[in-house]
Amino acid sequence: MEILENETHITPTTIPRPEHTLSRADISENALKVLYRLKQHGYQAYLVGGSVRDLLLGREPKDFDVATDARPEEVREVFRNCRLIGRRFRLAHVHFGREIIEVATFRGRAAEEAGDRLMENGMILRDNVYGTLEEDALRRDFTVNALYYNIADFSVVDYAGGMADLRRGHLRLLGEPEQRYREDPVRMLRAVRFAAKLGFTIDPACEQALFQMGDLLQAVPAARLFEEVLKLFMAGTAVNAFEKLRHYGLFAHLFPATEAALAREEGAFPITFVTRGLHNTDVRIEEGKPVTPAFLFAVLLWEPVRLRARELEAEGIAPFPAMQQAGAEIVIAQQGVVALPKRFSLPMREIWNLQHRFTQRAGKRPHRLLGHPRFRAAYDFLLLRAEAGEADRELAEWWTAFEAEHAPKQEGGQPAPVSRRRRPRRRRPRRKKPS
Repeated sequence: MEILENETHITPTTIPRPEHTLSRADISENALKVLYRLKQHGYQAYLVGGSVRDLLLGREPKDFDVATDARPEEVREVFRNCRLIGRRFRLAHVHFGREIIEVATFRGRAAEEAGDRLMENGMILRDNVYGTLEEDALRRDFTVNALYYNIADFSVVDYAGGMADLRRGHLRLLGEPEQRYREDPVRMLRAVRFAAKLGFTIDPACEQALFQMGDLLQAVPAARLFEEVLKLFMAGTAVNAFEKLRHYGLFAHLFPATEAALAREEGAFPITFVTRGLHNTDVRIEEGKPVTPAFLFAVLLWEPVRLRARELEAEGIAPFPAMQQAGAEIVIAQQGVVALPKRFSLPMREIWNLQHRFTQRAGKRPHRLLGHPRFRAAYDFLLLRAEAGEADRELAEWWTAFEAEHAPKQEGGQPAPVSRRRRPRRRRPRRKKPS
């Protein structure tokens, strides 16, 4: 890579097909369709970002993104199965059943508030200024994400030294770290996520700023932080991501009540429930088992909920109402930081509230609990509590034996899924026809 003296133009390094390991055989068939069709219509088309990075590392990409000089409206003219989305960043989504290929137009350089670009206190609020391939490359976050696979000749184009950083496992921001983090504070979370996922070391200058700029996350919309939390903790490296977030002081800006709870000790021992819960999540993902955000957030918020419920019980409130009130208070406070949609927050609170019912083992109560739609998630949660020493191990063992004996089984001996009984629909009485 050669930077010319006037620093207005960069000559990229082009790695021809025989000199890299990226193969079309490993690229999604639908992504190839998008690349080829854009090329056939006279547009530049490149595979870009995480998919190129992962393929060069021998990993399987989760999704495939395309960069082009075609404007979003032009992409929509090429693909009938295309929808334009986003106001902050205008993008084209090309739909192939459940798979979506994201197509972005090359972003360009522009002064603050020029054209369709808006910044506030150094943060990019909107950026729909389009430019060249070179400008697009220099606008990306990390060098290893600024590699482009050219469908025209199957080469890899490198404007930022990304291939060298990829080979040495180095995570480096393009540009001055403080400015880049200020433009988009989520880049701090992305740095942690990539370091945890890829096992890369973070460039010292980029790393130092992580310790100092975490408060910028407060300006990020809570809904966007929810998506970033899922990426951090549902990629199979949750424990590593959690430890790095706490190391850089970033976890406290995402889950302040949890961080405050974890700073305490019980019986001279640190609280280990969250780490055990995240390890359980990593194991399930590795084994191909489903993981729901409801269970993940139940783990992440349990410590402050448990401690608050204990305070309420000390004030004379019964255990079950105390748990309900504590859960409501912590969820309301957390929503202002990281949003949690109701489709996840409601089952999460059910998991918490059912913990009290596990202590009720007399009569038919265990059978009724066994038939509850959230029994399996709540039971798994109880086991985690017992492993962490926070719940009675004998109680967990009793429920394990009871569930094994009484739960309905499918063929092969696996527990049958619990289904919610539906009430029969009421039919309105037919109106008599007037005689």
